[in-house]
Amino acid sequence: MEHDNSPVTQGHAVPLCHKAWTAYISCVLLVVIMIFVLRLAFNYSELAAAGVLAVSTLLIGYRVLLIRSVQLYYDDVGVWVYSGILPWQRGVRGVKWRDMDEAIYVTGFWSWLLRSYTVRVGHRFTREGEILLTKMARGKQAVTILNERHQQLIRSGRLA
Repeated sequence: MEHDNSPVTQGHAVPLCHKAWTAYISCVLLVVIMIFVLRLAFNYSELAAAGVLAVSTLLIGYRVLLIRSVQLYYDDVGVWVYSGILPWQRGVRGVKWRDMDEAIYVTGFWSWLLRSYTVRVGHRFTREGEILLTKMARGKQAVTILNERHQQLIRSGRLA
């Protein structure tokens, strides 16, 4: 299932969560490292420094946009993750309601303190088909909503 635009903005999907601020820590660390590399490059030549600055900007910008692109949502068919910024990477993967086992989040001191959860939406038949997302904001609430919705569908008899 491929979409040109984010399915969450198309009106038929219910957004659940996105990456938390903790997902950006690696980008901040990369900025710090690139500042030191840039200083070293200036000692060598201004052209080398310009190259380091250009590559750093592209790399860090790409990583930030990639993190921002991750969205967990559900619709009438199932639970989905939209991600990717480049046309050949952009896409949707997920678990249909009829194949969903359960949604869980990883508990622990750091996830509680930072409000950044690992979310797993299980597939009944295969582990390769499951959704596993780390460092998700509102992951705890998303899991509650997904499990409630799944139980509603089971009770109503809409899942075969």
